Amino acid sequence: PWVEKYRPKQLSDLISHEDIISTIGKLMESERLPHLLFYGPPGTGKTSTILACAKQMYGKNLNSMVLQLNASDDRGIDIVRNQIKTFAGTKKLFSTGIKLIILDESDHMTNDAQFALRRVMEKYSKTTRFCMICNYVSKIIPALQSRCTKFRFAPLSIDQMKIRAQHVIQSENINVSENGLATVLRLARGDMRKVLNVLQATSMAHDVVNEETVCSSTGSPLSTDIKNVLDWLMNATVKDCYASIRHLQYERGLALTDIVREISPWITKLKMPPKVQCYLLDKISDLQYRLAFATSETLQLGALIGVFKAGVDMMAKMGAKTELP
Repeated sequence: PWVEKYRPKQLSDLISHEDIISTIGKLMESERLPHLLFYGPPGTGKTSTILACAKQMYGKNLNSMVLQLNASDDRGIDIVRNQIKTFAGTKKLFSTGIKLIILDESDHMTNDAQFALRRVMEKYSKTTRFCMICNYVSKIIPALQSRCTKFRFAPLSIDQMKIRAQHVIQSENINVSENGLATVLRLARGDMRKVLNVLQATSMAHDVVNEETVCSSTGSPLSTDIKNVLDWLMNATVKDCYASIRHLQYERGLALTDIVREISPWITKLKMPPKVQCYLLDKISDLQYRLAFATSETLQLGALIGVFKAGVDMMAKMGAKTELP
């Protein structure tokens, strides 16, 4: 998979978060590396950063000096008491320096395991450093958070992802159009892993990677489809609007979740009173929440149409009009 093939091998290969990388680099050079806590959305470089640090610090001794546990491993209290404690408490022959324990997806650790980890981190701080990686820092107990230096990995910007994506495109020699690359970057929403997965899947299924092939591979609606849906929602009757969107869903194989997700950014581009925009965004957020919990798409499509018709009525009372961008 390209995700592993193009994973950065050293800190200089990482494309973003220069402040975080330079800080960690200086801590490594001065041999003052603290316990670390990396958190942020998926695909933003958390695991890649600590693995690049480990390769830089240990070189050939990487396997003997680093213990990496992922969410796929059992990480209850027994693992902390046995495997982690044993690794932290033993000294390696012919190897010097501190050891590193990487706890990936640490927000899936049980509370008992996290409480047991507090003492282990303090007891073996002379010989071992911990790096905890998670998506949601709120799921890490405050006692562990206070023992670590926290770094937040924000979603990558489109420019940062574009540089890396172009490098992969050149290396793999794939035919990608400008609108195809722009669509991949837009759909990724700051997740570099998703960029590479979508590029690989689309290039294997189609000769040319463009907006149409990307959307057909990922099951996402085209920008023209979203414009049509908005036009129906704002101007068509309830009956016609419902029939048109339902037909589009069947024809393209689209989920209502994808349509609603793509509509949200367009609402901010529409020229309409702020009060109406706030109303639409508020109601659509409720609709997305309900769809996330597997409620009936048929009912929620009716709710979506009702929300927009209420917005149109509000604008009519204000004497305002709107145009699609």
